[in-house]
Amino acid sequence: MQPQRNPDDVRWAAGVGSSYIALAGPTASGKTAAALAIAQLYPVEIISVDSALVYRGMDIGTAKPTASELAAVPHHLIDIRDPLHAYSAAEFVADARQLIEEISARGRLPLLVGGTMLYFKALFDGLDDMPKADPAVRAVLASEAAEKGWPALHAELAQVDPVTAARLEPQDSQRISRALEVFRVSGQPLSFFHRRNAIENIATRAREQGAATLISLEPADRTWLHGRIAERFDAMLAAGFLGEVKALRARGDLTPDLPSMRCVGYRQAWEALDGRSPMSELRDKGIFATRQLAKRQITWLRAMPQRQVVACDEPAALQQALALVKAQMGTFR
Repeated sequence: MQPQRNPDDVRWAAGVGSSYIALAGPTASGKTAAALAIAQLYPVEIISVDSALVYRGMDIGTAKPTASELAAVPHHLIDIRDPLHAYSAAEFVADARQLIEEISARGRLPLLVGGTMLYFKALFDGLDDMPKADPAVRAVLASEAAEKGWPALHAELAQVDPVTAARLEPQDSQRISRALEVFRVSGQPLSFFHRRNAIENIATRAREQGAATLISLEPADRTWLHGRIAERFDAMLAAGFLGEVKALRARGDLTPDLPSMRCVGYRQAWEALDGRSPMSELRDKGIFATRQLAKRQITWLRAMPQRQVVACDEPAALQQALALVKAQMGTFR
């Protein structure tokens, strides 16, 4: 039975600024069902917090909400990019903040739903304001690494930015390159920008954490989640997931190195279609990769002190999530 909206529970004052509710959780934890249940009780608009749902033509493998689910409540940040073009955390933060203001101004509740924890963290804590990538400097560093090796560049980094060097392995080429690039472009170590960003965002974090509830759907028993992941992947295969990937490949302009094609499931399907792994192993590899994604998502969530955990594998999980929303709605009035 669908929950019935209570007129006493739908009062939402326009102009509440950045107040919103966030619903996060690992893949297959039941976020979509919970979001739609919340929408039955409150006048919400959903802002997707998912780095895969932004891509058009990637419906089956991303478990994109169905047409009827999208029609039931306004959704934002879904199908806004072609798979050829990337979508960054910085773009998400800018888009989400604008949407939060617009939805609130309409007298509705912004409900952020998804599993891309980097996006949530960027929204909660802000982004480092540091120099953009410089291809020329990066090319010079790559040439130096080819000549001297990454451990030598790591030693150089230790001289100019010991804080960053201490947390990097001598062979961590990508991060060593970025840290040295930042220093050569700006004259400041990477750790300087991290520290400045943390200081500047103290006030912002306090405001946003006071205004937002983060409901975290986390399983008490991982085997429950593993079973859901397997069921979902089987359902995707039955729904034509492989055909979806074939259609994307047939465009001719997409490559496996693009962020869109590195999404879990798509990467494994692409490799199988390329013959780099047996097609007979696609299911197992896809399920394993999705389990690893879920593990990383839970690790991210556990580092967010403002989260309020709901055991998504408990029978009363939905009622608990709705109770948290109701309690938070009372603080907004």
